[in-house]
This record gives sequence, C-alpha cells and structure tokens, in this order.
Amino acid sequence: MELRHLQHFVAVAEDQHFTRAAERLLVSQSGLSASIRALERELQTPLFVRTTRRVTLTPAGRALLGEAERILAQVRAAHEAVAAVQGVLRGMLTLGSEQCIAGVNLAGLLAAFRHRHPDVEICLRQAGSGALAEDVEAGRLDLAFAVRTQEDGDQLRSVPLTSEPMTLLCHRSHPLAAAGAAVTPEELGGEVFVDFHPDWGPRRTTDTVFAAAGVRRTVALEVNDVHTLLDLVDENLGVAVVPRHFAHKRASLTALPVKGTGEAVYETVALLPPRPATSPAARALMALLETTGDQDRARGTGD
Repeated sequence: MELRHLQHFVAVAEDQHFTRAAERLLVSQSGLSASIRALERELQTPLFVRTTRRVTLTPAGRALLGEAERILAQVRAAHEAVAAVQGVLRGMLTLGSEQCIAGVNLAGLLAAFRHRHPDVEICLRQAGSGALAEDVEAGRLDLAFAVRTQEDGDQLRSVPLTSEPMTLLCHRSHPLAAAGAAVTPEELGGEVFVDFHPDWGPRRTTDTVFAAAGVRRTVALEVNDVHTLLDLVDENLGVAVVPRHFAHKRASLTALPVKGTGEAVYETVALLPPRPATSPAARALMALLETTGDQDRARGTGD
C-alpha cells in the first residue's frame, strides 16, 4: 500500500468529488482514478459509491478513512521531527478552536508563532468541542483549544487553560434583572433559552449543570456563533447561561451569577494527542502559549 494511494483516497473522501480532488492534488483525474482503483484492488473491496454528481464512502471506505488519516498524520509528524532535530521547524500546524475561547488570545498567539516559525504553515478550523476532540484523537488536528467532557475519548491529554463560573445573561427589562440576585437552575426551569448547538463547550457545560440539578430546560433558539446569541438575548427573546467572560461583550445585558454550579464549572483546555504523537509544531505552540500566558498574567490581562 503506497502513501500516495492513501493521500489520494483521503482527498477524494474529503471533497466527495474526483475532479475537485484532482485539482487540489495537482494530478490528472485519470491518474487519480487509477490510484483509487489500485487501492481498491489491493483491499479487494470498493471504497466509494460513484454517481454522476459525487462520490460517497462505502462501509469499507469509512473504516479505512480514520486509519488513513492517522497514517498520514504520523508520516507528516516523522518529517517534522527530523526537521526539528536539524534545527528547523517546518511543515504544517493544524489546530482547532471554539469561538471566543477563554484562556488564550488565539490571534495574538498565532501571530507570535508565525513570527518565530515562518516556515510552518498554519491551518485553523473553528468548530464545537466535541468535533475538535474527535479530530485531535483521529490525527486530523495537532491540537485544539476546547472544553473537555467525560464524553471525550481517553486517548487525549489535557493542558488546563483557565476556568470560570457560568453566568446568566438576560434583557435589562427581564424580571430576573430587576431582582438583581443570583439565580439557581431550579429558578430558571420555566425560562426560554438561547444556546449553542449541543457540540459546543458552553452548551455541554450548561446541559451538565441543569442535568445535575434535575431541571429540564427549553432551548428554543439554537445558534452557532456568540454574537447571534447575544443579539437574541438583547431582543428579549430568551435568556442564556454562558461563561462569565461573555458578559463583557454586551454591556446592555444584565449578568447574574448562577448559584449551585460551583466556582469553576467552565474549564477550557488545550487538547493534544499522547506525548509521543504530539507534533513538533504543536509542542512549539504550547511552549509559546506558556510564555505568553505568563506575560499576560504578569500584566493582569489574562482571561
């Protein structure tokens, strides 16, 4: 089994189209098709269901995809490790992050990393914590800044970034705002909620808090970005339980402490593979994060 066959297979699986994959790989479509057929002959099974509009993975193809991605990630890590020994950090850093993650100034961190390591290509993906954890475990990402839960696999290691309590955000005309007191999950059971998709870290944390309290809640307005959530609460269409630092983003909203959830229920971490599988680029980024984090804390500017 040749590495180029696996590279071609993964590209077709990602693009679900032979022509687009061939263009991305800078190979002819006939050559790409021949490569996939050679791989199918070797494995003695079809890997794709081909139609005139797109291709989809067969069960055998889905089984191969995860392993192929791991193999290619290990080969890339081997190349980068040799380059690192030679004193040059090059290759690619693939990382993921949730929106508005606490504990890291992502843009500033990546800018500093690029300045120090200009030969490393940076690829960033923004998604929910659940998907990011899966991608790190599968080798599709070198690391991710996310929220870890018990649902995540045991093949990940976590480096804590920061932790903070959850806060209720509501419109200033809401009865809870007028009371101005801390609230419990039980007192919020009848409210209409604005929240993120279930894969997101804040949603996962809030769901855990309410489940532990035995309180059912109605998430009527489900969004996938922070600013839309704040807009909806600002129009008094619902309330939201979010990490405390979200409250600084919209001064027009009332922020109230949520009692009974502990002092630090929302914990953000850097998710990485086991140490032997951590790429040199990921190790360099984490070293830089530790340095810049210490500087931020010394200036009092950390999250």
